[in-house]
Parts: sequence; structure tokens; C-alpha cells
Amino acid sequence: MTMKKTVPFVTFRTRVRDASLPGPNPYYWKDNTSDDYFSGKRVVLFSLPGAFTPTCTNQQLPEFESLHGEFRKQGIDEIYCLSVNDAFVMNAWGKSVGLQNVKLIPDGSGEFTRKMGMLVAKHNLGFGMRSWRYAAVIDNGEVEQWFEEEGFSDNCQTDPYGVSSPQNVLKTLKASAAA
Repeated sequence: MTMKKTVPFVTFRTRVRDASLPGPNPYYWKDNTSDDYFSGKRVVLFSLPGAFTPTCTNQQLPEFESLHGEFRKQGIDEIYCLSVNDAFVMNAWGKSVGLQNVKLIPDGSGEFTRKMGMLVAKHNLGFGMRSWRYAAVIDNGEVEQWFEEEGFSDNCQTDPYGVSSPQNVLKTLKASAAA
């Protein structure tokens, strides 16, 4: 689906690894803005309910990772995974799944997700406020294509996954390029 939307401007608090720092936690704080992630490039952003959760960890994130090269062939500069989790959780999650290509964006406060209109309550699962599952193709900060899972609602009893899958996003990109 095509939509006219600009990504909101927010500041993300991230942690960056620096091997020159002593101790068991060689990271420093770095603020990255929406402009740092989205300006001047064409990206796929996918957002999911949480790091270390079953569908997110076992399907969505590794499938985007494995199809990274195919997305590059379609003119995608970066693939970003965003979740309403803090930088510590996102870094540990990325390390645990051996990410090489997909970049993780911690939306710890949920500000970006709220401003995208995708913040939902997941109190029924003990999560609190989280992102609804969606993906988007974003060109220089403008949403070019939108892939939102059906059933958007607070405390949804199901966890739909398919519309925002990398296979569906890639199929849509290929069809658009062929048109």
C-alpha cells in the first residue's frame, strides 16, 4: 500500500561498541536522529512487538537478515528493525542472533512508534506499550510503501505475521520495479 507520510523526527538513544573502552561493557551512549537513519537513502524499516519474542526472533528478523542481498538488488540502502525496547536489549538481541546486515533501532520510550501511529498496549502479554507489527519502504524520510498487519488493536489476542514479512515486501518491490 502506498501512503503519504513522513517519518517523525525523534532522537534515539543508542549504545555503540568501542573496543578501546575498558571493562566488560565497552559501549558509549550516542544519540541518533530520524535524519541519521532516513535522510538521503532508501530503506526498509520493519517494526515488531519485541526483542527475544518468538515470531520476531525466529522468523521476521532472521528472514530480513538472510534476504538482505535481495533487498540491495532492489535499490534498498539499509534495512532497519525497530522495537520499543531499550538499547541494551536491542544490542543483546542483535548479538544473540548474529546480525551482520540488519541494523537495530531502539525506540525505548516508544516516541517514534507513537508518532507513527503504531503504539499499542500489549498488557495482556505483560509487555506494556509496544509497536504493532509493520514494515515500510522509506525514501529520504518519506513513506513510499506501507505493510501493516491486520487487526491493529490494543491487547490483540493474536500476533499476525505475513503482510510485513520480508518475502512480501520484496515481492512488492520487485513488482513495482517491473511495472
